[in-house]
Amino acid sequence: MMVESQADSAGLARSRDYPARASSGYVMLVVTLAAIAAMAAGVTLMKSDSAVGLTLLIGGALIFGFLVPGFYMIQPNQAAAITLFGAYKGSDRVNGLRWLWPWMTKKKISLRANNMISERLKVNDLRGNPIEIATQVVWRVTDTAQALFDIDDYKSFVVVQAEAAVRTIGSRYPYDDFEHQEVTLRGNHDQIGAELRTELIARLVTAGITVDECGFTHLAYAQEIAGAMLRRQQAEAVVAARKTLVEGAVGMVEMALDMLSAKNVVELDDERRAAMVSNLMVVLCGERDTQPVVNAGSLY
Repeated sequence: MMVESQADSAGLARSRDYPARASSGYVMLVVTLAAIAAMAAGVTLMKSDSAVGLTLLIGGALIFGFLVPGFYMIQPNQAAAITLFGAYKGSDRVNGLRWLWPWMTKKKISLRANNMISERLKVNDLRGNPIEIATQVVWRVTDTAQALFDIDDYKSFVVVQAEAAVRTIGSRYPYDDFEHQEVTLRGNHDQIGAELRTELIARLVTAGITVDECGFTHLAYAQEIAGAMLRRQQAEAVVAARKTLVEGAVGMVEMALDMLSAKNVVELDDERRAAMVSNLMVVLCGERDTQPVVNAGSLY
């Protein structure tokens, strides 16, 4: 890659990661050991031939002093950003012992996955209800140049953008919908988590960071309305249960009347039919057990 950075519409020079021209440190290690051997030989020859011995000693010391500052090591999932007098010269991602010209600066950066759990944030949902949200984000650096040179502190940047994304998603949907007709924060964890991840990736792309996983670790109504919303949920649950109970009772009464008429068990006029319907509805919809009354007389 020939172009190290490009400017966006806002004037920010966006850096781009590309491989640095570094070499294996093991070859230079052999040369360093040879320089040490030359210095040892020079010390030995100083007694018999001082000129040769002094040359070997000085030459070995100069080579040793030149090579040693260029050594560095890179662990797995780690990179080193190389700069020359402030200019970015690529990133070295090759693991093991490495060597570079001593006058080039090396700054290591981790490419490993990082886990972040945000603080509990108070957000107003789509209906204006205050709720508390906390999220867990697994992120990692993918572009070392952007993370180091386009953002002042990329770790703090992740924290701030995560909070902003949580506020955006939290205000986009209602906390709950008892009728299950809307996408809600509490009822659609997978969909909300995927949308939160997409929002975070879009916000962190300028920092060379991607998000592998995210989701809510805490989701609840704020304390000031938690009691009222709990009573509302209980009332909605009671209404829904009553509705289901009444619908079932009406069906059972209708079935009972149809079967009595089809099998000619008993003929009921409108008044008796209404009384029977009333009794059956009381039996089926009542919360307490009913006490039967045995009629020992005639039908009427």
